[in-house]
Amino acid sequence: MNFFSRYLPFVAAMALVVVASNILVQFPVQGTVGGLSLADILTWGAFTYPFAFLVTDLANRRYGPAVARRIVFVGFMTAVVCSIVMPPLLFRAGLIEFQTAADRLVRIAAASGAAFLTAQLLDVTVFNWLRRQSWWRAPIFGTLAGSVVDTVVFFSVAFSAAFAFSGPNDAFALETAPLLGVLPIETMRWVSWALGDLSVKLIIAVFALIPYRLIAARWSQKTVTA
Repeated sequence: MNFFSRYLPFVAAMALVVVASNILVQFPVQGTVGGLSLADILTWGAFTYPFAFLVTDLANRRYGPAVARRIVFVGFMTAVVCSIVMPPLLFRAGLIEFQTAADRLVRIAAASGAAFLTAQLLDVTVFNWLRRQSWWRAPIFGTLAGSVVDTVVFFSVAFSAAFAFSGPNDAFALETAPLLGVLPIETMRWVSWALGDLSVKLIIAVFALIPYRLIAARWSQKTVTA
């Protein structure tokens, strides 16, 4: 029995989360909260991507860090391919209003792949350090550490002028605007995007403890009764 057939549920779940996130990241969240325009700081992908950490943590809990890392590499390859392939397909289908230039796609793919791989492997490591402590410590601290690193790496590589060597800059992302669109602090737009994305990741991380606990407890019961 090979790796993909034995661990198919985790492989499929990781691929599904990554594909969904790479599609939904093309669609801003419409609406306002007070004077804050959600479309300026959030896409729907921010709500699905954090579940990649849930998949990683469950695989780690069930099979250990070696298997979890292999599943992370499946997600990494899927993330890179989707970041290049999905935007042109969505544009041709009329689902998004802009077409991203090929060299920008390469930079986004590099940012997505680097962020995913770094953050998920960090999650695996932190989880493994804490796995013998209280049930909630490993998933919450692993996910929190991974989420922060994922956000910093992705938005820096994708939009910061410091990484212009990896592809052309996004002029709109580098323009200054009020922080989060409403605060009296001027900063580059991509910084607000990063903060909005991270905020949602951290909220989802807390709520993801519920399915994690339920699934892990079910596995424990099966082990006891076996």
